[in-house]
Amino acid sequence: MPNPRLASRYAKSLLDLSVEQNTVEATLSDVQLLDNVCKQSTDFANVLRSPIIKADKKHEIINAVVGSKLHPLTQAFVKLLVSKGREANLPEIAAAFISQYKEMKNIKTVKLTTAAPLNDVVKQAIVKNVTGSMHNGQIEVTEVVDPSIIGGFILQMDDKLVDASVRRDLKDVKDQFQKNIYISPLFSN
Repeated sequence: MPNPRLASRYAKSLLDLSVEQNTVEATLSDVQLLDNVCKQSTDFANVLRSPIIKADKKHEIINAVVGSKLHPLTQAFVKLLVSKGREANLPEIAAAFISQYKEMKNIKTVKLTTAAPLNDVVKQAIVKNVTGSMHNGQIEVTEVVDPSIIGGFILQMDDKLVDASVRRDLKDVKDQFQKNIYISPLFSN
């Protein structure tokens, strides 16, 4: 069962420890590795959630999958999660950690949706314009290809949305024709 408050607290604790021990980047790469393993392997995620599998067996499985690749701090953190019975929350904790890391480093995630893949020149021009509108910080672009927008792009950052897609333009034209703003409502009866 999702528990965002628990995930946020564990993630903050891990982030604070990694800042204290000056291992933030190593911990981030470990958490990203764990996040990717959880997303790519449903079997691994199911093992973490299983109430039947004992804690020591889960710890062995985690060590077999990613154990030697993890920094000692992350290994100790995962061991703590397993001993406390919180290993099922690992995917949530990983997502919360990555989010808190980005907030700490002032990294904004921008979702760029286009009808076809962009070349690097156009992508860099869009990133430059978005970066110019920010006071300070970095941009991380997530590209999504959605042919249903027909053309143009949709740019989303935090709670801001710029929809410059052909699909939206066509919808606006359709709405105008349905309203028929050129016929006066007084004489339409």
